[in-house]
Amino acid sequence: QVQLVESGGGSVQAGGSLRLSCTVSTFPYTWDTLTLGWFRQAPGKAREGVAATYPGAGSTYYTDSVKGRFIISQDGATKTLILQMNKLKPEDTAMYYCAAADSRLWFGNSWSVPNNYKFWGQGTQVTVSS
Repeated sequence: QVQLVESGGGSVQAGGSLRLSCTVSTFPYTWDTLTLGWFRQAPGKAREGVAATYPGAGSTYYTDSVKGRFIISQDGATKTLILQMNKLKPEDTAMYYCAAADSRLWFGNSWSVPNNYKFWGQGTQVTVSS
């Protein structure tokens, strides 16, 4: 069973930065066969895909609202997924989740669809004040 544990959330002022980490236990899968994603959900809103990566091909994906501000990266040796968030805005305030899909989500925006991910972390809160 794949297990994911997020850390690194907190409160920051607009324009600041935060770094989210997610440690992943991949058994029985291997690191390079999983699609790993970050999602967020604000109160009263649907869960949305923020960024994802497929380590097997080095692919990365971002939703438009975070392009140029957020960077997703991964370390297969430590099985850690990172989301570096810069130039944060109040509208980035949400619960952030890391998730894993047991296949490559390469077609269109499939990486951003929550139902395509089988495994989820418990979430970490990010609050950005103006």
